[in-house]
Order: sequence, then C-alpha cells, then structure tokens
Amino acid sequence: MSLFCLVHGAFQGIWCWDLLIPYLEAQGHKTVAMDLPIENASATLSQFADVVIQGLPKTDDIVLVGHSMAGTIIPLVAEAVKVRQLVFVGGLIPYPGISTLDQFSHHLDADTLKSLNYQPKNPSKLEQFHSEPGMFEPASVGKDFSDAAVLMDLFYHDCQADVAQWAISKSRSQQSMAYIFETNPLKALPKVERKYIVCTNDRIISPTWSRYAAHKRLGVDPIELASGHCPHLSCPDLLAEVLTSS
Repeated sequence: MSLFCLVHGAFQGIWCWDLLIPYLEAQGHKTVAMDLPIENASATLSQFADVVIQGLPKTDDIVLVGHSMAGTIIPLVAEAVKVRQLVFVGGLIPYPGISTLDQFSHHLDADTLKSLNYQPKNPSKLEQFHSEPGMFEPASVGKDFSDAAVLMDLFYHDCQADVAQWAISKSRSQQSMAYIFETNPLKALPKVERKYIVCTNDRIISPTWSRYAAHKRLGVDPIELASGHCPHLSCPDLLAEVLTSS
C-alpha cells in the first residue's frame, strides 16, 4: 500500500483533504497532509517544499499529490525525497528557470502587466510559450479570491451546498504569490512516474491547457475527471479511484 502525501493549492489548507482521505484509507493506504505557510507573503517555493519534506515519514512508496498551485511545489519535493509518483490534480506544471507568469504573460494586456510591475528577464526565451493555449480561464484572471461569491463561482460551483459553504468558511488568506511570480529553481523535472488529472469543468486552470501541458511537459496522456477545480471536495470518491488506479 502507498503513502499519499496531499499538498493543497492556493487559499486552501490541510482541511481540504478531509473528504478524500477516508476513501484512500478505506483501501488500506496511508495519508499525510500539511498546512503550507501561504499567509507569509515572503514564503518561497523552496520553503513550501521544505514544509512538505519535513512532514513526510520515511517510506519507499510515496505518491505525491499536488492540487493547483501545488503543481509548482511537488517536483521540488521529488528532487529531495524519493517518491514513486507525482500526481498533478488540475495543477500548474513548472517550467525550469521560468515563472508561471512568464508562461502566460503574453495573454495579458499591457495595463495588467504594468500593474504587476512585470518585466521579463529574457523575452526571447518566452516566445516558445506564445503558441500554447491559455493557462487560465479568462473569467478567473484578476478576480478577488477573498470574495465568497467568487469562490463559489470559480472554486466550488459543483460541490454540494453544505460542502461549498464549509470550504468557503475555511478559506485562508493567500499572501505568498511565489507560485505566480517566482522563477522556478528546477533545472529539470525529476524523472519519476507522473500522472495528470484534468478537471474538465475547471473554471480556473484551463482544461485545454491542462491536456496540452500533460502531453508537452510531462509526456503523459491526461486522465479526465468530470469536475470543477476542486474534485477532492466535489467528488472525492471518484478522485480516490483515479489516484489509486495503476
């Protein structure tokens, strides 16, 4: 049986896995999760990875699951700790030496880029991304994720009403924007088994981009799950089936 290390995305925390964990443990698997220091505006990707590493028990069969933002973190963990598999759940996929913003800046207008004080370090290096699909769904860009109505519409639209309200009440303040602005410190993606789960009704990470990036960045055929951005909350039973399938 495996140890599933569950790494949460932006605005969430250890609580967001509460519905998924029973399904994994019912099959005999072990789980571990941790709160990332997202309220710390100066927290870096490496610091996030260190928190995950410190929370991992010693075992040879680790499946490292990263939701959304955590896609930028789990490869850093896999550089330092032996893991069997990386699983990206509607996740960002880092590009070594490039920030997430670098990858999608060409989809933003000049005023938005100016408001972000964005200055690309090497514009010619970014041309390779210009033919890629948009990473984010346009309706989600620039939205205030501290607003409950926005969270309901973009994060939790396919959740049961009580689950959605509970999740909104648990939402955390995302102060660290390292997953958007920081140049990823990887030199290459770690050479371990990979899986990518596309959330086909995702209103934040574009499913079209997810399919493209799974093939292009990870070299895998994506697994499609009919869910919004947070399948661990909207359909934890189905997500558990995908996570535990070979």
